Amino acid sequence: MTRVLITGGHGFVGRALFDRLCSEGRDPLRVSRQAMRSGELEVGDIGWRTDWSKAFFDCGVVIHLAARVHVMNDSEADPVSAFRAVNVGGTLNLARQAAASGVKRFIFISSVKVNGESTQPGRAFTEADAPKPQDAYGLSKHEAEQGLRRLSVDTGMEVVIVRPPLVYGPGVKANFAALMRAVQHSWPLPLGAVHNQRSLVALDNLVDFIVTCITHPQAANQTFLVSDGQDLSTTELVLGMAQAAGVAARLLPVPVWALQAGASLLGKGDAVRRLCGNLQVDMSKARSLLGWVPPVSVEEGLRRAMHTETR
Repeated sequence: MTRVLITGGHGFVGRALFDRLCSEGRDPLRVSRQAMRSGELEVGDIGWRTDWSKAFFDCGVVIHLAARVHVMNDSEADPVSAFRAVNVGGTLNLARQAAASGVKRFIFISSVKVNGESTQPGRAFTEADAPKPQDAYGLSKHEAEQGLRRLSVDTGMEVVIVRPPLVYGPGVKANFAALMRAVQHSWPLPLGAVHNQRSLVALDNLVDFIVTCITHPQAANQTFLVSDGQDLSTTELVLGMAQAAGVAARLLPVPVWALQAGASLLGKGDAVRRLCGNLQVDMSKARSLLGWVPPVSVEEGLRRAMHTETR
C-alpha cells in the first residue's frame, strides 16, 4: 500500500485527513514544523531551504496542505513576499525533493482564490477559466500551481491540484465559526434577504475527494474544483445551521444595499461583499473524470459542524 506523507497534518483539514487514512489501515506520515507526537517528523519553518530528506522513505504520495493562509489583517510589511516564501518557495522546494526521491504523485491543496473572488449569477468558475487571483494569498497559490506543472513536465512526477472553496466542518475557525455561534445563540442576524449563491465544501467531502486523488489514475496532472454540489444563499446557509442545531433562526430581512452601506461605514465592506456576493464552482469535472460524488449532504455536513460547535 502506498505510504502517504501529509504536510500541515495538525491543521483543520490535515487532522481529518490523517484520521481518515489511519481508519483505513494506512500508515500516513504526518509532518509539521514542530512534532507534537512520537512518530511524526519535525521540519521547522517551511520555505525555500527546508530539508525534507528524512520525509520520503517508502513514500509514494505527498499531500501538501501546509501553507501561509489568508489573513484579514496582515501585519507583514510585504505580504506578497511573505506568502511567496511559504506558498511558492516552500511548495516547490518540497516538490523538487519529493520528485528527486522517487515520489510518484504530489497532491497540492490550492484555493478557489486562484480563480478569483466572485462569480456572476449563474456563471460558476471552471478549471478552464483564466486564473484571476486578487490578493497575495491567491497569487501565491497560483504561482505555486504554475511551478508544480513545470516541475511535473521536467521530472515526470504526477501533480494533482485541488481548489476548494470555503471548507466547513468540526473545528472550523474564523468567520464561519463566529456565524455558527451566533446562530446557536439565536442572536438576531440581518441576513434574511440575501439571495446570492455560494459553493461550500464540507470537511468530510474534501477529505474524501483528496483520498480519491491518491490512487485514481485519471487524477494525474489534473486540476479540480470541488464542492458539496449544492450551492446556498447566505440566508439558506443560516437557516440550515439553525435547523442542524435545533434552534430557531432569527433573521432580519435587511436589504443587501443597506448591509453594504453600514459595513462600509464600519470598515467591513469587503467582509460583507464576500458574505453577500456570489462565488460558485462547477465540480462537474470531478464527477465525470473521477466518478466522484460527495458522500455527505449539505444538511449532514452542517449537522456535524453545528454538533461539534455546541458541545
